[in-house]
This record gives sequence, structure tokens and C-alpha cells, in this order.
Amino acid sequence: MFIHALIQSLDRALASVERLVAIALTAALTAIMIAQVILRYFFNAPLFWAEEIAVQLLVFITLIGLSLLVHNGQLVTIDFLSRALGPRGRCVLSVVLGLGFLLLLAFVAKLGWDWVMRADVRLELGATTQLPRWYNYSLLPGAMLAMAFHQFAAVLRQVRELAGARA
Repeated sequence: MFIHALIQSLDRALASVERLVAIALTAALTAIMIAQVILRYFFNAPLFWAEEIAVQLLVFITLIGLSLLVHNGQLVTIDFLSRALGPRGRCVLSVVLGLGFLLLLAFVAKLGWDWVMRADVRLELGATTQLPRWYNYSLLPGAMLAMAFHQFAAVLRQVRELAGARA
């Protein structure tokens, strides 16, 4: 019971941090693009790095947003089978599919981490910023792990609901 409550509270805390980071990154992206437009079209002095950073920020925002969707259970689903089942069958199906999704997220995180750790990837530099790209790429396995944690917490809630339905 204590571990379940701890995991659920860590899940909510992680989602809160992700929400704040997504808001901050969106604000930064907006500011950079506004500055780019003003500098380019009014002063004829564009920021040479703005597009590269904007793309990176957009990828960060997207991955963090996906993790928030997993936390909120708002990913697009095909639910014709679950609608045909009763409450207990729906719960069992949710647990099975949730475990499958959890395994998929863990697998993609492992593949992403292996990719980021490759020597050729760690040496890659950004075209305009000349910053190492591995720190950008490392967000992929990081986001997959955050999504996996959210999914793990959701599966625990579903298992608890299933156990409560039996009693």
C-alpha cells in the first residue's frame, strides 16, 4: 500500500516537472522565433543558430508532451474491443495492453540509449551551433523512461482496480 502510494505520488511529481519544463521550453521557442523574425526582417541580422535550436526545442517539447499524454491516459486508442467487454474484462485487457506498452517503451529506451552511446553519435556536432548532439539525442531514451514510469504507475492502478473488483 505504501509503495503504491509512493509510486503514484512520484508519478504526479514527474508529470508536474514535465509540465513546467514543457511550458518553459515552449516559451523559449516562442521567444527565439519572435527574435529571429524581428532581427531578420527589421534589422537584416538573423540569428544564425535559431532554426537549429528551434527544431531541437520542438523535439524536446514533443517528447515531453507525449510523456504527459501517457501520464494522463490521453493517447489515441482503438477501443472497439474494450467497449464490447464488461468492466472486469475491460480492466484485464487494460492491464495486458498496459504491460505490452510498458515493455515497448522500455525496449525503445534501451535502443535509444545504445544509439546515443555509440562513438560516432557522441562525436556528432550541430551544423550551426557546433554543440554536441548527443545531449539532444539523449532526451529520446530519457523521455521513453519517463513514459515507461507513467505507464508502470498506470498499470499498478489498473491491477489495484482489478484486485478491488474481485473482493
